[in-house]
Amino acid sequence: MRIETFTLGPLQTNAYLLTNTDSEGKERGIVIDPGMGPAKLLERIASVKLEAIVLTHAHFDHMAGVEAVRQAAGCPVYLHDLEAGWLVDPKLNGSARWPDVTQPITANPAEYALDEGQKLELIGEVFRVMHTPGHSPGSVSLLCGNELFSGDVLFRLSVGRTDLPGGRERDLYDSINRLYQELPESVNVYPGHGPRTTIGYEMANNPYVRKR
Repeated sequence: MRIETFTLGPLQTNAYLLTNTDSEGKERGIVIDPGMGPAKLLERIASVKLEAIVLTHAHFDHMAGVEAVRQAAGCPVYLHDLEAGWLVDPKLNGSARWPDVTQPITANPAEYALDEGQKLELIGEVFRVMHTPGHSPGSVSLLCGNELFSGDVLFRLSVGRTDLPGGRERDLYDSINRLYQELPESVNVYPGHGPRTTIGYEMANNPYVRKR
């Protein structure tokens, strides 16, 4: 599986394009968290058959590009049910709170719900959905083999903020400790902002949450 990163918008949000080549030589892919100003991402996916858009959560900097990508690719969107109403509501997705960054942003509802333990079979891979709340109530992390897409839960040497509506510090720390307990240290972590890291590196070095 090929992983490409597109850092989008004023908040430098990481969108990920994951692709495989099928038996006919056609690239098939999914997009995780298409954020603001997705022009480069749209240019890249013009030659890709997209099977899905998967959102780790529905804050505006992670979903602002949903409609542009969905219309270009004709693919469905997946989002945890606890944030089902956030795409259509600028107050819930946060865009109404940041007028210096963006106009209010809305998108049509997701076609499919994500839930704890769910397995998505996409582009010839299996993605395990881990419900990891704390940054937001419906935050999920997606595990595929040795690759984890953590949204705004775990960053390199940092963690997601919990002062936005629906955030809860205790839930966030519980979610991160769960990742530490359940995943091998070798797992690569692709966060919603900033550089890639590993579970082992964060267990040893993250000043906010270290392995207990």
